[in-house]
Order: sequence, then C-alpha cells, then structure tokens
Amino acid sequence: AVAARVSHFSFSYAVSRRIEPFYKGGRVQVNRDGKFMFCPCGIKLNVIDIETGALLHSLEQDDQEDITSFVLSPDDEILVTGSRALLLKQWDWRENKCARTWKAVHVAPIATMAFDSTSTLLATGGCDSTIKIWDMIKQYCTHNLKGSSGVVHLVEFHPDISRLQLFSSSMDYKIRIWDLNSSKCVAVLSGHFSAVTSLAFAADKNTLISSGRDKICMVWNLKTGESKRTIPVYESVEAAVLLPENGDFSQLGVKNQGLHFLTAGSKGVLKIWEVATAACVFTQAVPFEPVESKEEASERSLTHCMFVPGRNQFVTVSMEHNIVLYDAQTLQLRKQFAGYNDEVLDVKFLGPGDSHIVVATNSPQLKVFELATSHCQILYGHTETILALDVFRKGLMFVSCAKDKSLRVWRMSKDGKVTCVAQGLGHAHVVGTVSCSRLKESFVVTSSQDCTVKIWNIPESLTSKAKAAFISSPETLHAQVTERGHDKDINSVAVSPNDKLIATGSQDRLAKLWSCSDCSLLGVFTGHKRGIWCVQFSPVDQILATSSADGTLKLWGLQDFSCLKTFEGHDASVLKIIFVSRGTQLLSSGSDGLLKLWTIKTNECVKTLDGHEDKIWGLHSNKQDDMVVTGSSDSCITLWKDVTEIEQQEAQAKQEEQIMKEQELSNLLHEKRYLKALGLAISLDRPHTVLMVVKAILKEIDGRKHLEENVLRLRKDQKEALLAFLVTWNTNSRNCHEAQAVIETLLKHETPDCLLQYSGIKTAVESLLPYTERHFQRLSRLLEASMFIDFMWQNMKLADASQQDDVTL
Repeated sequence: AVAARVSHFSFSYAVSRRIEPFYKGGRVQVNRDGKFMFCPCGIKLNVIDIETGALLHSLEQDDQEDITSFVLSPDDEILVTGSRALLLKQWDWRENKCARTWKAVHVAPIATMAFDSTSTLLATGGCDSTIKIWDMIKQYCTHNLKGSSGVVHLVEFHPDISRLQLFSSSMDYKIRIWDLNSSKCVAVLSGHFSAVTSLAFAADKNTLISSGRDKICMVWNLKTGESKRTIPVYESVEAAVLLPENGDFSQLGVKNQGLHFLTAGSKGVLKIWEVATAACVFTQAVPFEPVESKEEASERSLTHCMFVPGRNQFVTVSMEHNIVLYDAQTLQLRKQFAGYNDEVLDVKFLGPGDSHIVVATNSPQLKVFELATSHCQILYGHTETILALDVFRKGLMFVSCAKDKSLRVWRMSKDGKVTCVAQGLGHAHVVGTVSCSRLKESFVVTSSQDCTVKIWNIPESLTSKAKAAFISSPETLHAQVTERGHDKDINSVAVSPNDKLIATGSQDRLAKLWSCSDCSLLGVFTGHKRGIWCVQFSPVDQILATSSADGTLKLWGLQDFSCLKTFEGHDASVLKIIFVSRGTQLLSSGSDGLLKLWTIKTNECVKTLDGHEDKIWGLHSNKQDDMVVTGSSDSCITLWKDVTEIEQQEAQAKQEEQIMKEQELSNLLHEKRYLKALGLAISLDRPHTVLMVVKAILKEIDGRKHLEENVLRLRKDQKEALLAFLVTWNTNSRNCHEAQAVIETLLKHETPDCLLQYSGIKTAVESLLPYTERHFQRLSRLLEASMFIDFMWQNMKLADASQQDDVTL
C-alpha cells in the first residue's frame, strides 16, 4: 500500500468546469419553450440552458460597451441588443452570430425594448425621452415618438395588433398610450406617484394592470382611460403578472372566477391578489429568517418576475442576482441559479459522493450548488459576511463562521436539502477560521480576531440521523474550552487526522501545536518571516504544512518542531495549502491567482496552474483525491480534474504510434517507396529523416528526375512543411545541395501566385536568400580555384612535353 501511495504522483490538473458570473443585473428573459434563459452580463448576453445550467452561448458586443437593454421576439427568432455605443444589433442567437448592426438614432442609451405580438415591430425607449418604432422586416425606423418626460423605462405593445397602440411610461410616473396610425399620444393614464414598473394586459384586451414603486397596483379600463380600482400592496412592486385563466390555482387561494395577479417586490415574497376584492389571497412562505436591517431587506427584494408558459413556472430575479423558478400552481421552488457570486472567500465539496459544493461569498448567505444541474440553494442564518467553511468526513454536515461572531452547523438531508441544526456564540470578535473533527462528528474548533481558540462539542442529537430529523430550530452550542493562542489575528486552524492535536497559524508569524483534550500548548513552529495564512496536517505522516505571506511553504516535524523542508516558488502570499496524491504532494494557492503542485520528496514544483485572475481563498480536494475546487476574489469557482493518468495514457499511445510509424518508414526506405516515405517523414515532423529520404532519392539513377516527380505529387500542406525544413537544411553547406534541388523543383513547377499562397513563404525566402548567396560565392571561389589548378596542370604538361622534345633532338 505504501509503495502504491509513493508511486502515485499527480503531474497535471485540467479545468473540468468553471462556475462564473453569468448575470450582473437587468432584465432576464426566457424563450417560448422555456429551455433557454437570456441574462445580461456587462458587455455580454449569456444564453443559459435551464435544465443543466450550462452556458450555451455568450453574445459579446464588438464595441466592448455594456448592454443596456435587450429583447427576444415572441417567435424566438429575433434577438436585439442595445449598448452604450448607441448601436442596435440583431442576433441569430442559436448560431451565436450577429446578423446586422445599425445606429439606434437615439442620442442617449436605450433603456427598454419590446416587440409586438407579430415579431415585426420593435419599440425602443431611450434615456433621451424619445421612443422609436422599427420595422424589422423592411429594416427602417417608422416612428419617432416625442413627448415623454425623462428616461423612457417601459414600453409595451397592446396585444391586439389591429389597434396599433403602444404603451409607455417615463420619469413623470404617467402611462402614455400612443396611436401608431397618427404617431400621437391619444391618452395619458395618471394615478401612480412613483415609477411604473410593469404593465399586464387582461385577456379581454380592455383591462390593464400597472404596478409601481408607490406600493400600489392599479386596474385600468382602456375603453374609458380611467382607473377601475387601486390595490394597496404595502411594498414597492417591481412586477405584476396576471395568472393564466385556464390554470388551476386553488392551492394559491384562488377560489373565485375573475382576474388574479401575482406581485413581486421589495419584501422578497410573492403574493396573489384578487382584482374584484383588492384582497391578498395568498402569501408565499418566507424562505429566510426575519429581516434585521434595511441592507438585508434590499438584498432580498425582487427586481423582476415573469410567467413562462412553456415550463408552467414563474421566474423571479432578486437584487442578489439570484434567479428562481417556482411551480405556477403551488409557488414551490423548483430551481435556483446564482447569477453572480461576488468575491468567493471559501469553497468545499459537500455530500457523500461530493455531488455538491458549498460556497462562502462576500455575503451573509451560503450557496450550495448541485454540480450536475447547477441548482443553487441559498442558506440564510448568518447576519454578516461568512468567512470560512469546513466539512465533516462523511460530507453531510458542515460548519460556517462569520463576521457576526458566530458559527453555524448545517446538515444535508438525503434529498440534498440543507438546514441549520446548531449555532454557537461566544467569540468577542470576527470568527475567521474553523476546522471540524476528522474521525467522528464530535467537535469543532474555531479561532477569531480576539486571538482565542475555542473547542465546541457537537451533541449526539445532531449527529444521530433519527434524532436530527426532529430538530425544529437550531440548537445552541457552548464552547467547552477557550484558550488565548496568539498575540495577533489567527488566520488558520486545523485538526489532526486522529483528532488529538490542533494547529493554529497567525499573523504573528508563528504556528502552534495544541492538545485537543485541554487545549494545552505542545510546541511552537518558528521560521516564517511574515504572517501565516494556512496550516494543514499531513494525512499519512506526523508532519504539519504551513504557508505564509513570505511566499514560502514549510513542512515541520511534530516530534521536535523542526523545519524539515521549505518550498520556494510563489511570488506572492500563499493563502491555502492542501495535501493531495495520498499525502505525497502539496497543492498551494497564491494571492496572484496561481496554483502550484509540489512533490514533497523532491522539493520540486511539478506544475503551475493559471486559472484565476485574483486571490484564491478557497482550495479543497474531494474524497477520491482526483478533483480539486478553487474559489477566488475574481468571482469564479473552478473545478480541476487530475488528468495525470489520461495524459500518461495519451503519451504512451503517442509513443507507440511513433514507433510504428518509424518502423513503417524504415520499411518504405528499404523498399525504395520514396513518395510514401517522404509523406510519412513529413507527418512525423522529422526534418532530418526527410533530408535522408531526399538524399536517398538523389543517389538513385536519374535522381533529380525522381525527386521532381515525388515532390510534385505531395499535397500543398506537405510542400509547405518541406519548405520550412529546407530553410534549415540550407544553413549547412553539407545539406545545401539537397535544399537547392528541392527549391529548384518548386520554382520550376509552381507558379509565383501559387507560391505566394504558401504559409510562411515570406520568412522562408528571407532566410533562404543570404545563405544561398553565401553558397553561390563559395562555389564561385571553388570554380576559380579549380580553373587555376587546371591552368597550372596545363602549363606543367606543356613544360614536360618541351623537355622531352629537347632530349629527342
């Protein structure tokens, strides 16, 4: 087992998935069949697959300007976006292509857009107080409607296209009705005293319901242009949506026939209202604890709501950028997406099979993501930012700690639902780090900015599945042991694999070892030059690993507290470390967004992974030790897969294929099948082997002729590779003859236009010219020398002949 552990090293991790921000505010839209969701995110418009949560396309603005408004046509065919560059773009969103771009004519950004029911007319409302109507088929502006006051933030066509009416609202809180036949405002509906947020048309086409931030909804008779009823909602309303007339909404308190509508607003809960009585007939159950501050209330408020017939669901969007899908008949939560995570402060795998991850972002709420579907649970409980997490060994219970000086224990049920089962109070300052017991779910260790370490026992009632099912409210935990541990903030705490030791790391540059039973000090580790960010026990040896702001990692012996090894390579603070590969390697994360993989035995950094753009605060490996999750200040969560085995298999397969090809090449040369040999040598990317083949051809009888025949039969890409090779050959006087022979063939049989199409022809010619000139000069000097030798030889022959003649005489 030890041998197996030592032999298994990881050499590479690859990104298997990234959970990135896909929505940063604004209107969200779902297509007709309810399969795809469109979410604006800065300069991009992201198309999300609702079932899997996967990003299908990201429609990006060429002008790098933020998208201010977008709309999808009712037939799902046309998607139009407007940006701060005052341009409108029409997209073929399924193919991720921009079909056309045109000037918006507005002199300020577009705030809202709407299509008519036929998908042929587009209305744009601008920040310049004007409304433009566009004919999408003939591609021109048909109307320029003036008269609004301030930003036009709402436009809607009347569903009966024969009326050719457009409804709009701007900063004067009035609803204007425009007749498109005359291009005039034919009516003004006054009654709201704050911004009008939505318009809903009843099936009779003569009744309109408007909602506003003045905490009321108004019912209008469009025949008379007068208000039929004012319904006080007692909260700022962002959306009013009519319930479909053909649905069964008896579970939502709908008992009578007639109009009913749903409201979403500042309180963060959905309500059903009956128009006839102006009464609230249903209020959604509150998914969170009572609000304690105005800031929390604003975060939970809903900014948008719509009904999706294709899914028979309501979709809501919150100020926290969470997108939630509710069943239309029961308002039960069906799915939730977290559109924006803000700064990720910690992340851990969760669940028996590591099927989920729990994420602490820069907020008082925890997010639990189901990796298979991207469904996100929002966990309410803490009142201030959560700073750290840890998970018990079985993966069903975990602990969080926060700036509210508390810790909370959470439990996941079999169906994946997470609830808070315990709460601990006692620290005097922010609780910055937490660690769970390793063998059993028996205790939790926390440390805080008050420089103390606390041990909290977990009651058996929380760990027993049978008893835990009956917990109605969180139990209160009390610290069993409290010890002042350091002189400065404690940044990290860890429990040993046998639950007998505790390690702490602090800003005072010291790491300390404590006994778990009574929190007595056993030893101090000194050596780091700056504050310690993380401490971790080895899962297999009596070793402690520490990482520091001095950019180093150190391994310490638990027996004598001496430093065994120091790993240097990070150029910034090392924020987190974990043991991987069954304790034989370390994985570290830095404040520069880099991950480094270290082999302990050799002190070597075997891989540097660049997956983030900012500080990596969260780092955790799964139980099988083949996946790692990281969370960063850049709002991204990255899942990394150990691809060492895959890469080794690929390398082995490549090596075997290489050997087979080399054997085949040898056989081809032996059989003098030069064309195939030439092609194979080029595919192997072996310039020297190609040179050997060319030399072999030239040695044959009529070698030049054979070379010409073989070179001309090569494909264009093979000729391009041959050209690149002969540039190198030409630099050497030994191989220049073969290079010149191939050049001669190409120049004789390829037209100049054809040669100019070769990739790299310019650099090849520039490289060939000086060396060819040098070879020519060398040959010229050789020719001169040979002519001088011939002249001397001829003279010697003449002198010798004259002497013989003299002797004869």
